[in-house]
Parts: sequence; structure tokens; C-alpha cells
Amino acid sequence: MKILNVSSVIDPVTGGGEAERSFQMSKFLSKLGFDCSLLTIDVGLTSDRKNSFGDGKLVALKCLCRRFYIPKFSFKLISEMVVNADIVHLMGHWTFLNALVYIAIRKHNKPYVVCPAGSLTIFGRSKFFKRVYNFIIGKEIIRNASVCIAVTPLETSSFIDYGVSADKVCVIPNGVSPDDFSIKDDEQFRAKYSLSNREFVLFVGRLNLIKGPDLLLKAFIKIANDFPNIDLIFAGPDGGMLDQLNEEVVHSGLESRVHFIGYIGGADKSRAYHAAKILAIPSRHEAMSIVVLEAGIVGTPVILTDQCGFNQISTEAAGWVVPASVDGLINGLNNALSAHSDNKSVSTNIKKYVAKNFSWDVIVEEYLKLYFKLTKAVNHPYGK
Repeated sequence: MKILNVSSVIDPVTGGGEAERSFQMSKFLSKLGFDCSLLTIDVGLTSDRKNSFGDGKLVALKCLCRRFYIPKFSFKLISEMVVNADIVHLMGHWTFLNALVYIAIRKHNKPYVVCPAGSLTIFGRSKFFKRVYNFIIGKEIIRNASVCIAVTPLETSSFIDYGVSADKVCVIPNGVSPDDFSIKDDEQFRAKYSLSNREFVLFVGRLNLIKGPDLLLKAFIKIANDFPNIDLIFAGPDGGMLDQLNEEVVHSGLESRVHFIGYIGGADKSRAYHAAKILAIPSRHEAMSIVVLEAGIVGTPVILTDQCGFNQISTEAAGWVVPASVDGLINGLNNALSAHSDNKSVSTNIKKYVAKNFSWDVIVEEYLKLYFKLTKAVNHPYGK
């Protein structure tokens, strides 16, 4: 089985959850011994990620325009990679790279799956360009896929809006690697980022509108006097809202309790999850938050909005799901931080739930079952 994964970016700083999903899935397929190649653009590509797949398994095209991630490409190279693959997996949606690979897929009549990971909805900036992209080729890419992969059942409706029948949609959630979050050192984390020993609520993600950091900050300001020993930490790169958030912090007089520490990854991210009292995910729209899995695998309780596609943590008594509003987050914070909250039980429940259902060892098997079914390789155990 030769698999070609296509992801415009695999740098987690610029690509976020989609980049992490693409990287981890490719790494675990290779770990299982499958011939997996990854085609991407070289934006933010580190040597660590570049060396994860061995010689020739990762092809990173030079980026000509960072605004729209337009790559310097060769149709010959792209065609060769498509021809050599048994199946192609397109990640994301609004990318020139997907369009280029799709043209080669159609030319050589290759089976392919597409996983937009919640990006089908036109939201945020560049709405005009997104509509043009869909008109020219975007909707065609989605409609002609062998199978469309949703990361949550709720995402199925987005595919239906694009003209895809529900029976052509397969739900395969995001995953997490437990080994990546085993490092725990509260003291080192606090010392590196000049933090006190006070407990804190943690936000991990880009500081932009869709992630909702402004909602979380407003909610924290409202409840700050009720929980004087709790701080708020924003960990993530600026997505256009940092100045606005800083101004609001200064206006509230909470400069000593609200901290912006920038992007964290690797061991620092693991230490942050272990050190946090709770993780808050105030997103206005998200197919399925990867950070909830990262926090959950270490047992950190989570508050998230009902726009994150992960409402089941509430039914599993593994976290708090609230409306994507300031009032909703206020209620969630009050419940999670109050003295009578059973955070220990929530911590145990979310860790067990995530480990059982969302480790990459489990998720990759679902991909392989799908791939072997589409390529009709039923003689392989994954194809049965």
C-alpha cells in the first residue's frame, strides 16, 4: 500500500491542528511499515519534522507567496508522486497545493479521499477568494472524492452543503500521541516563562477571532475577583488579536494575572498541560479540537464550547461543554474552578476516554481499513 498525503503546511505554528493531524498521521503510517509519502510546502518546516519520514518520503515545495501558500511546483513531480501512489489523501481545503494534486489525480484516475478538518465553512478573512476557489475547483474536489472524511459527525452537514451524499462521508476523528505529552516539570515551565506558583487556566491556540480568546478573556475578567488565586495564560502565536487583548488586560487592571507567552510546542507544551488547572477552548467554530485531546491525554480537565465538535466529553463526565459566548464561559469557569468541583474525577475520566478512543494507534487503523477498502485490497487484514 503506497499512500500519498498532501498537506499545504505541516508546521504547527502556522498550520495549527490541521498541520499536526497531517504530520502525526503520516508518521504513524510510516511507523507501521506502510510506504507513506507527504507532499507539503516548506513554510516553517523544521529539521525534526523533515527527518521524521526518511529520505525521499517528505517533499517540501518552496513557497512563493506566504499569504496564500502558493508553491513553486513542477507538474512532472506532482504527477509522478500521484502515479506512484495507490491512494491520495488531501488535507485541508483552501489550498493551491490540493488543487494542483487534484488535477493530477483526475488525469491519472487515482482514488483519493479528502479531509478538510472543519475548513469547508467560509469563515474569517479572504471570503471573496474562498468563494472564487470553490467556484473554480474547490467544490469539484470535494464532490469527486472517493470518500469525504469528517472529523466529527456534525461535520457531515458541511459536506452535504457541498452536494455530497451522507453515505459518501466517513467519520474518522483527530488523534493524539501519548508519548508526546509524557514530560512533566511544573517548576521548569514556570521558571522559563516567569510565572508565579499560582494555579492557572490555560488557552492554547492562535490568537484570532475563530479561536475566541477575546471571549475567554472577557469571561475571566468577570470572574477574576471570585477566584483571586487563579491566573490566565494564553499560549499561542498572534493571529491579529494580541494588541486588542493586551489593551483589554491593561484596562481591567489584571496585568499581573493574565500572561501572553507566545507559541509553545514539544516539551514546553507537555509541561504546560501538566501544570494547568484546566484548559479552556473558547472557539467560535472548530470541527474537532486537537488541543482537547492533548490536554485530555495527560488528565487536564477541559472547558470547551459547543462549537468544537466534541460535546461527548460532557456525557462522559470528562469536561464541561458551554455555549460559545462570554456568559457560557463564565458559567463553565465557575463550575470548573469552584471548591465543590470534582476535578479529580473529571481528570481521570478524560484521560481514560481519550486514551481508549483517540490515540493515533487506534485512529490510523480506521484510515487503513478505509484505504484498503477503496483500493479493493481485501486480502489484507485491514481490508476485511
